[in-house]
Amino acid sequence: MKLGKRIGLSSSILLLLLVLLAACAGGSKGEAVPSASPEPSALPSPSVSPGALPYQAPLTGIGRQTEALERPIAVMINNLKPARPQSGLSNADVVWEVLAEGGITRLVALFQSTDAITDSIGPIRSIRPYLINIGESYGAVLAHAGGSNDAYAILQQQKKPYLDEISNAGAYFWRSKERKAPHNLYSDLEKLRSGAEKKNYKQDTAVPAYVFAENGAAEATTSATAVTIHFTLKDYKVSYAYDEASKLYKRSINDEAHIDLNNNEQLAASNLVVLAASHKTLDNEGRLAVDLQAGGDAMLFQQGRMTEASWVRAPDNMIRIVKDGKELALVPGKTFFHIVPNAKSIADHVMYG
Repeated sequence: MKLGKRIGLSSSILLLLLVLLAACAGGSKGEAVPSASPEPSALPSPSVSPGALPYQAPLTGIGRQTEALERPIAVMINNLKPARPQSGLSNADVVWEVLAEGGITRLVALFQSTDAITDSIGPIRSIRPYLINIGESYGAVLAHAGGSNDAYAILQQQKKPYLDEISNAGAYFWRSKERKAPHNLYSDLEKLRSGAEKKNYKQDTAVPAYVFAENGAAEATTSATAVTIHFTLKDYKVSYAYDEASKLYKRSINDEAHIDLNNNEQLAASNLVVLAASHKTLDNEGRLAVDLQAGGDAMLFQQGRMTEASWVRAPDNMIRIVKDGKELALVPGKTFFHIVPNAKSIADHVMYG
């Protein structure tokens, strides 16, 4: 027993001396000297994580050298086939896909932290009450072209901050000659922010923030590297393929890559959310009412995994994704939300594996 103690002590001393010698040698390449932090090239993708830089964008969690203080702009984007590929969606912090009339979908793109203020955004289309609801939850200025009677009543009677190409802000939009109307209306953030300033809309509003963690929701365990979402039309499907290298879900529509016309890049997101809500048809035109207050079932997809969850309308007016009463963390990056009808279960609208 005594011999064993002496051998252990000698080994410990020898190991300590080796470590001290290595440290004194200056830590050149090839030496097994532990470092306090990994080299930049060894950081995981995406390389920017919360806390890595002095600030982080409130809607993406991506690190920044300067604080992102701009008031969000919510732009109503046409998603009919003749309107695709759209422009500017790759610059959005958050994108919502929501049903419109006739089973087609419309996109609500939220722009807050991007510096690409002169990139084209569009084609821009009309607004509905539930689209106002989405934009307003972020405290955004609403950008659109026309709207339903109910939407105009809300905008005008409640004095919402909006920029409408038809009624009050035509100078801040333009028509492209490369597309046929009505799929040719565009703007950019420089023009829209200028229009908001001209109309004396508040510029210093508080921007809501999501909760972020580098690995997202710890509860996510179910594999989900391929995701397909059906809204109502059988001949329209949205699908995502998870790319392990970039840790992003890449988006396709009807098996064709959904790209941004500005850069010819496929749209991609760090987080996908599908939430179920009550839909009601209002008239013969097929206009809808969508209940975004009651809460309901949700699915969160991130880093190739899925978490069953719920959505709630939080006291700060944001729609938040929760499980067991706790808000689930998003992975830093862009988030795409999809609202499907709750007449069927959410599982009837989503396939994954």
